[in-house]
Amino acid sequence: MGQILHGSAKTTHTVRSEVQRSQASVASLSRHYGINQKTVLKWPHRQSVEDMPMGPKERRSTVLSPMEEAAVVTLSHQFFALLKAEKRVMKRLDRFEALRA
Repeated sequence: MGQILHGSAKTTHTVRSEVQRSQASVASLSRHYGINQKTVLKWPHRQSVEDMPMGPKERRSTVLSPMEEAAVVTLSHQFFALLKAEKRVMKRLDRFEALRA
């Protein structure tokens, strides 16, 4: 079964296990495999060669609570009312400017 690496992975499971078993210096391993020294340093301390999970530890809800939904609806109604009022004011200003010219 093939291994699945994330998009930014620079090492394979084979390279990781070789780094874990190796007694060579960090600099020489880094040059040999063409990877950063920080990458070489992290693998000997890990128990496995699998990637560690990244990102949030807990999923955030994408569903609004009833109170949040009501707030969004109220704010959107107020926003669109302000837009309508702005259009009316702009029309009056345009007419006023036309009369002054």
